[in-house]
Amino acid sequence: MADTDMEQLLEEGGFLAISGRRAEGAPQDSRDEIVEQTDEIAEYPLLPLRDTVIFPHMVTPLFVGRDRSLKAVEAAMTTEGTIVVVAQKDAEVQEPGPDDIYTIGTEMSIARMWHLPDGTTNIWGQGRRRVEILNFMQVDPYIKVRVRNIIEPSEKNLSTQALMRAVLALFEKCVQLDRNLPEDAYVIAMNIDEPGWLADLVASSLNIDVEKRQEILEAIQSAARLQQLSILLAQELDVLELEDRIHSQVQQEVDKSQREYFLRQQMKAIQTELGEIDGQFQELNELREKIAGAEMPEEVCLKAEKELGRLSSMPPASPEVSVIRTYLDWLIELPWSKATEDNMDISAAAKVLEDSHYGLAKAKERILEYMAVRKLAADKMRSPILCFVGPPGTGKTSLGKAIAQALGRKFVRVSLGGVRDEAEIRGHRRTYVGAMPGRIIQTMRRAETINPLFMLDEIDKVGIDFRGDPSAALLEVLDPEQNHAFSDHYLDVSYDLSKVMFVTTANILDPVPPALRDRMEVIEFPGYIEEEKLEIARRFLVPRQLAENGLDETKLRFSDGALRQIIREYTYEAGVRNLEREIANICRKVARRVADGKQAPRRITAQSLVKYLGPPQFTYGLAEKEDEIGVAMGIAWTEAGGDIMPVEVTLMEGKGSLMLTGQLGEVMQESGQAALSYARSHAEELGIKERNFDKLDIHIHVPEGAIPKDGPSAGITMATALVSALARRPVRHDVGMTGEITLRGRVLPIGGFKEKVLAAHRAGLKTVILPKRNKKDMVEIPNKVKRDMEFVFVERMDEVLAVALLPESKPPPKGRRASH
Repeated sequence: MADTDMEQLLEEGGFLAISGRRAEGAPQDSRDEIVEQTDEIAEYPLLPLRDTVIFPHMVTPLFVGRDRSLKAVEAAMTTEGTIVVVAQKDAEVQEPGPDDIYTIGTEMSIARMWHLPDGTTNIWGQGRRRVEILNFMQVDPYIKVRVRNIIEPSEKNLSTQALMRAVLALFEKCVQLDRNLPEDAYVIAMNIDEPGWLADLVASSLNIDVEKRQEILEAIQSAARLQQLSILLAQELDVLELEDRIHSQVQQEVDKSQREYFLRQQMKAIQTELGEIDGQFQELNELREKIAGAEMPEEVCLKAEKELGRLSSMPPASPEVSVIRTYLDWLIELPWSKATEDNMDISAAAKVLEDSHYGLAKAKERILEYMAVRKLAADKMRSPILCFVGPPGTGKTSLGKAIAQALGRKFVRVSLGGVRDEAEIRGHRRTYVGAMPGRIIQTMRRAETINPLFMLDEIDKVGIDFRGDPSAALLEVLDPEQNHAFSDHYLDVSYDLSKVMFVTTANILDPVPPALRDRMEVIEFPGYIEEEKLEIARRFLVPRQLAENGLDETKLRFSDGALRQIIREYTYEAGVRNLEREIANICRKVARRVADGKQAPRRITAQSLVKYLGPPQFTYGLAEKEDEIGVAMGIAWTEAGGDIMPVEVTLMEGKGSLMLTGQLGEVMQESGQAALSYARSHAEELGIKERNFDKLDIHIHVPEGAIPKDGPSAGITMATALVSALARRPVRHDVGMTGEITLRGRVLPIGGFKEKVLAAHRAGLKTVILPKRNKKDMVEIPNKVKRDMEFVFVERMDEVLAVALLPESKPPPKGRRASH
């Protein structure tokens, strides 16, 4: 075949003899004629194809570069020029084997072969018919297979004709929209009478992946082939129509912008001829009027007028124009004197606070005191700076909103979690590209008044890095002596924050720098006890979740037993966030049944909780069910409020070493060493007999080893467990304890008193041993907890052991080793 003929075939879509007639200029070789459909078996070389599928009647060039493929082509050319081409399953496989090749391929007739200068070979061939690989005769030096010709039944009925018309209609639209498809492809498709040939032609023309091409090749029935093809054409048409629509929209926008540009230029020329005021002059007048009406302080007003003068002298195309205009917009839109009137009705404010939150008496009392003093001496009073500290879910942020509502002020909030750049607080100087004020000024602009309630959330999670310390910038914001003239780098003028009521929140105070902590009045939010959680669920959580899920009390009610069991067995927290989440979970399940028209329960009881929430997640009651030797129950403070912490001690023969495990910090490890020293020095008094400590290894372990633990308050717990193991005296399982121990056996006070007591109450402990110097903190403990528990206050370690330890137990039988 001549080169000009090959180029012509490529330009015409790469198909030969597709209508049953030989194309002009095609070689008069018997292999190009229509192949007779016979179910014969033959052996041919195999050419694996990457990223392409050859269909019958398709004429195409192929580039061959792999050694085995070159040898297969050469073997085919030495015989009758027939080769089997099959697609690879994975194009990345360099040397495909039998498992890497599809079983259905095409018998192809090679018309011509060229050797190119880069070492590859180009062959020109035409697909003849579908074949199925029966088995592989050889793999080296090239792949040779035994194949069976697949007979394609000729189906011509009304259904097939309808499918052919549908495919032709979709293909015509695709050709019109896709620039990569030649128009001749549709003309050729129109001249095809055979449904199978039509499907093969259209499939080879579309830009689809190999897997979908192979599916069409493996579809023997022409009707099924056309059906698959119509689905692919419809999907391709949707994509092409979307691309065409996007292109049209982009073109319209470009044309519109060009049209507006020319109209503006014409309007400017007309205004110049008529002597009318141009837009820039009018904009400057509007800015001047806004500055006059913003009621700025004199210093700020002079700064704004100076910048406005600079703006008026600049050409409109100057890049500095947008910088100055943005700066003036910030000065104009900031509240300089506009304030909301405070609500001075103390009774009404108290009712608002009580209706929105249950408990939290200390925080509510502080707000009402502020209102009372402001009512009596408004001119002399400074706005308080409060810091709500407590575990997650105890109502710190929501109480801030309630305070704003009670005072009649606007509520704005800034989350400081993850802030590491000082510029986040003070802003960037205007010399930087894209400079903006800091979060304080941005939020004041959003508040639109100079006396909002400003909440700085998560102040304990402020970071620090090379860009500065944001907590240092907050010193000026939260200091009543300085915040009347707060300096933002972007504004470059003083801004008065003295009328703002700042409320900050934190889970723990330890990360807050001492200087910043000194500027705030700390109000602690302890965890809720069970009765408080029950009341909160009744008053707030259940009604809110019923409303949010489209239910009401006539459709669903929660029994007190159900709420109490959710609190005990499905949540373990100081706050009520997870409690609300579990209530919402039940409401959603009921709402779904109501929406589906199914019978829904009207009352949630304790017995039905397993159906909605699954099995209980926590065990209510004592962690230890019986008295044991070497196990004492400590109480720890955590960010979530508090938790019980068992301490285990076991004794082994060894060399007198002490092992402490459970991710214990240095302070806690020192407490263990102090406890051991106390036990050794008072061995005789404690009834520890016949113990050679030099040949005894002691292992102290605190379970939940994945959680880091530290602090001195586990000292008496470690000492109790040690003495229990050494003296073989069991520890009462219903007793919890906390306190620091000294070498002389004195018990020192601890922190987190209320959180630890509430944790012991949640865990079901009946007796709690506490340092005597913490007795003053009992005023913070709810009366319900005082009634349910016995509190033993001690000064010395022997008092602890007298309460916690039982008499000596009997030794284990001989031959069995004691396990502590």
